[in-house]
Amino acid sequence: MFMASLGVKQCPNALFISAFLAFPLLLIGCGGGGTTAQSTSKTAITISPTRAALTTGQAQTFSASVTGNSVTTVTWEVDSIPGGNSSVGTVSTTGVYSPPSSAGTHTVVARSVADGTVSASANVYITDLAGVFTYHNDLSRDGVNSQEYALNTSTVKAATFGKRFACAIDASAYAQPLWVANVSIGGGTHNVLLAATVHDTIYAFDADISPCKTYWSQSLLASGETWVNNMDVGGSPDLAPDIGIVGTPVIDPTTNTIYVVSKSKNGVTIHQRLHALSLIDGSEKFSGPQEIAFLFNGITFSPVSQNQRAGLALLNGVVYIAWGSHGDVGTYYGWILGYKASTLAQVSVFTDTPGAGMGGIWMAGGAPAVDSTNNMYVITGNGNFDGVTLFGDSFLKLSTPNLGVLSFFAPSDQATLNSGDIDFGSGGATILVDQPSGPVQHLAIGGGKVGTLFLLNRDSLGGNTVNDAGAVQSFSVGNRIFGTPAFWQNNLYIAPITDHLKSYTFNPTTGQLTTAPASQSPGTFGFPGSTPSISAQGTSNGIVWATEKGTGPAVLHAYDATNVGTELWNSANSSADQAGQAVKFTVPTVANGKVYVGTVGEISVYGLSPN
Repeated sequence: MFMASLGVKQCPNALFISAFLAFPLLLIGCGGGGTTAQSTSKTAITISPTRAALTTGQAQTFSASVTGNSVTTVTWEVDSIPGGNSSVGTVSTTGVYSPPSSAGTHTVVARSVADGTVSASANVYITDLAGVFTYHNDLSRDGVNSQEYALNTSTVKAATFGKRFACAIDASAYAQPLWVANVSIGGGTHNVLLAATVHDTIYAFDADISPCKTYWSQSLLASGETWVNNMDVGGSPDLAPDIGIVGTPVIDPTTNTIYVVSKSKNGVTIHQRLHALSLIDGSEKFSGPQEIAFLFNGITFSPVSQNQRAGLALLNGVVYIAWGSHGDVGTYYGWILGYKASTLAQVSVFTDTPGAGMGGIWMAGGAPAVDSTNNMYVITGNGNFDGVTLFGDSFLKLSTPNLGVLSFFAPSDQATLNSGDIDFGSGGATILVDQPSGPVQHLAIGGGKVGTLFLLNRDSLGGNTVNDAGAVQSFSVGNRIFGTPAFWQNNLYIAPITDHLKSYTFNPTTGQLTTAPASQSPGTFGFPGSTPSISAQGTSNGIVWATEKGTGPAVLHAYDATNVGTELWNSANSSADQAGQAVKFTVPTVANGKVYVGTVGEISVYGLSPN
């Protein structure tokens, strides 16, 4: 009677708890489907991971853990839509999220079935970037990935960003790592990272899995061969001690092919070869490899003295390869060769200093730039100049595929540059965004050891004139340039040696850059400076990434692109973020929420913390 008077249901064989005990809540259950037991603990949900970066072809499995309630099931939603839809992505009842076909940022929510007011959420960043197929992101060499959603000025900080894993390689990686989305490989669809070493090895890694997963590795050494030692090519310390693959390869996504040049030796015989490898398994394609050996205008190509340092370019079915020297040792030329991508047959040859020699094209590892009308631009090193056939220390505009000189610019002090080993071509060329309403619509920019940047009219580069009158603009950035500038949202970014990373503002009305930096990094970069890369979400959330080479580990820096005086993060601030040993001229690759840095012995991989 007493229990009934308290409003508590009575039932046979029930467990009674004395009403006189000081319990705040009576826990009473009746067998056979009576009342559901209620918990005194607060229901809580945790979700894992709490952040994820995906391509449009990836899926992500989320898990949810419910505590404080006997009912541990959850429902799933995307952007407040139960189960999601084709616009925001769908999520299954087991937490498997499949992204939409377009880029963007979405929120996946796990909601308690027992208490709908309790939930946990995760941020998902979707990119539609197909790949980083070439040096400095694209043919303009502007260094921009504007399809990056996960890495922004809010997420790149010590609490949420750092080193996630590393992929072991057999030697130094001077070549920039390349990245391809949604490759059918390893029994599924995966994002793939391609890396090349001076021991003539190519690796295909899973770009996302920790610990690192290798899909394949391929040695490009023929039977009985090994890589070259710097003493084999005259003893220059510029690349030492080992020389194999040095220039950044290029990828053709339409045929799933990566093109790369190897340097190897069999006894005293040195070879350079062009390889076309399958992205799927690393096998040779198109009857490759192709031995690089030819005679042109009485000049025999020397595989010994010619250094294939510049990145490769792929344009309209032709692979273009440029060469410089090993520290000015021996007789060498500034060669550019074109090979048909589908057959590896040679289709064009150019040299900038026939007969005289020199004029190497190396650009600190930069690749030939190409404009929207398929003209190619390179900057040459020391060599004789006459503006007719000899183009030492010159900024060249070449036709494709026949590689004829269409226009040139040579600094007025070219003779001094040549005699003093002050290469104009120590830096690379960048194509600026077209300016339809500006005084000069088509611009290119580059600079070298003098530390002067030359802004040039691509329609007529300016020739060789007194006081450089043919240039649109020229000004000093403070120190020598050994890299390729980056350009984003009318800002130019450059990091000379022993100097700050600097940004210069481009004024579309005047068609010129500010000659004083709009901002500069707090710290400086020693030799050889840095080639910066940009990640952005379209026109916003720009981050400048730059690697610093010292005597120890490489240091990766991240700066706010609107003001590089604001450093968001750097890898030297935590021992857990330490990269591999630094190599010079390395360029960071940014894709799908991760940053990949080539070093000695590993590709260091940085990204968002999953939780």
